[in-house]
Amino acid sequence: MVGPTAVRPEPEGRLDDTARGWWVTITLTVIAAVTRFVRLGSVTDAGLPVFDEKYYALQAWDMLHNGMGIEDNPGYVVVVHPPAGKLLIAIGEVLFGYSPLGWRFSAAVAGTVLVLLVIRIVRRLARSTLIGAIAGILMITDGVTLVSSRIGMLDIFLAVLVTGAFGCLVVDRDEVRTRMAAVEAAGRIQLSPFGPRLGVRWWRFSAGVLLGLACGTKWSGAYFMVVFVILCLSFDVVARRRHGVLRPFVGTIVRDAAPAVFALIIVAIGVYLGSYAGWFASESAINRHAVGIQVGHGGFFSLVPEALRSLWFQHGAVLEVHTHLTNSAGFHHPWESKPWTWPMGLRPMLYHFPEPGQTTGCGQSACVRAIMLIGTPALWWLALPAVGWALWQSVTRRDWRYLAVLAGYAAGWLPWFAVLDRQMYYFYATAMAPFLVMLVALALGQLLGRATESSERRGTGLLLVCLYLGLVIANFAWNYPILTALPITLSTWQQHLWLPSWH
Repeated sequence: MVGPTAVRPEPEGRLDDTARGWWVTITLTVIAAVTRFVRLGSVTDAGLPVFDEKYYALQAWDMLHNGMGIEDNPGYVVVVHPPAGKLLIAIGEVLFGYSPLGWRFSAAVAGTVLVLLVIRIVRRLARSTLIGAIAGILMITDGVTLVSSRIGMLDIFLAVLVTGAFGCLVVDRDEVRTRMAAVEAAGRIQLSPFGPRLGVRWWRFSAGVLLGLACGTKWSGAYFMVVFVILCLSFDVVARRRHGVLRPFVGTIVRDAAPAVFALIIVAIGVYLGSYAGWFASESAINRHAVGIQVGHGGFFSLVPEALRSLWFQHGAVLEVHTHLTNSAGFHHPWESKPWTWPMGLRPMLYHFPEPGQTTGCGQSACVRAIMLIGTPALWWLALPAVGWALWQSVTRRDWRYLAVLAGYAAGWLPWFAVLDRQMYYFYATAMAPFLVMLVALALGQLLGRATESSERRGTGLLLVCLYLGLVIANFAWNYPILTALPITLSTWQQHLWLPSWH
């Protein structure tokens, strides 16, 4: 019988072009910054925020000036999102005041950092600086993340935080394999049937901090938290099995489960509660003293500190708002969409569309200056084939890279099918965008071929990849006016609306 000791990990290769990798990363990040920051504050609604910016810009300003970092304006009947994302918006308002640049600055920074993260993550996944650069180009030219980076809302913060957490877990996976290899080389791998203890894993801890901030931005960050715990433990099972641990699954439960729960859930909850520090310190925050007013002092939970019970009551009030924001309750929006439309961007989101007669600059008397959240079709229309290919590679080749990225993509998408009656919008798909780019970049890496293949094969693959990237860039350039509110003619506006569902 062949035991687990016969199984050995396949070498994944190491990158030795560190300097070149960082030069490529920095160059593409600078290009991303240009696309995110140029004319950032030029579009307003008569000097006021556009679309839902009117909520977050005002709440961030309130948090900045009330001395507590929390919303306490009695005009806010209920605040429907945690404070972390709005505190990030407030950073820009500290620097540039209550202005379009102020309430959009942090989003633009987050969108730029997101490009950097995707480049580095894909470079590590594919063990290729070239494929990392391809991912960076796709991320720069994605319409969803571009628009989300240029408007003062919360979704880009959620996207960059969960992507950062994912990257931390990928680095943690590599470090665990390195530690396991060292233990095996020392001949100590089977001293226990459960395998070795792996010590403190700071990258996993960092992922927990980022997930706590993600939940502190939007509650949908909790979906990623649950999925990433499972993903992290799956990495550990495979690492123990491949390095010859006699009981890898039980070993993961015994050695890794509790630390993973602590790092990715307990730490995340602590960071989440920490984002409410201003709320705890305030005397006027919404529902801060619910205990004794809306909630009695006694009862089963009377041993719980009153501040936590009041926060629980506040969360219940927020949940009630979300629960009742449904189509069946009569809540409808002309640009709402359902999750089955998100992978291909079949129902975009119109953020800004002033009357054409009020807009000039296109050479005609009536012009259009629109901000439409729309994924670059040359990228987003490949979502379903990319997911299908990733599933195929995960099943037939057991390619962990595709499976890991699919987990992130699914965490941003599938949970919304459980609440289909809820009013939903395409901007919820912003957190899916970096994982879509990773899937497409990995597939393009396979199309390029391996370095060991013939020059003709590599040349053909490179040609096809370059042609595709050219198509994506051209498609992005075509859509750029309706992503950034450049003035265009009415006829040009109609030419941009490719599908009936885009009207």
